[in-house]
Amino acid sequence: MSEPSALRPTTIIAATAGVAVASFLAYAAYFDHRRRTDANFRRALKRESKKEARIARSKAEEQTTQQKTAIKEAVAAAKEEGFPDNVEEREAYFMEMVSQGEVLSQQGKASELEAALHFYKALKVYPQPQDLIGIYDKTVPKPVLDVLADMIALDPSIPVKGPSGGGSGSGSGKGSEGGSVHGVDD
Repeated sequence: MSEPSALRPTTIIAATAGVAVASFLAYAAYFDHRRRTDANFRRALKRESKKEARIARSKAEEQTTQQKTAIKEAVAAAKEEGFPDNVEEREAYFMEMVSQGEVLSQQGKASELEAALHFYKALKVYPQPQDLIGIYDKTVPKPVLDVLADMIALDPSIPVKGPSGGGSGSGSGKGSEGGSVHGVDD
């Protein structure tokens, strides 16, 4: 009734896949042979790899420069915006900034600067900044903490070193931890 077909779709697909795999393996063998025997080819590969590394390094430096500029602008804008003076307003402002910072820090890389800015604003109104820095060290994600450390470094009005008003040993340690985070980023 029906005659068997010699070229079924599975046969065609298998043959095509076999040819593709064989072509890839032949190219890999040719590339490897040329890499091993041709000195000019090796030099060209090395030059290309150095060029790519240089481009990647320059992009990373440019990105770091852009981030530092954005951090400076964010800190300047926050200072210009000002902070509440009244105790009740400071408490409400602190709670709002911390909660917004926590939400933003969970959103990933795109919100790191904004999250750090909210934590920075909360730090500016907190009565014991060194204690809050110690809390941030334990709770804030590292990328956000690194940006926050850069912000703190730009603001000399936030004391990050020296003894705090509380216990003499623990206050100093927390302040130095905040300073050491910034040292890692430099």
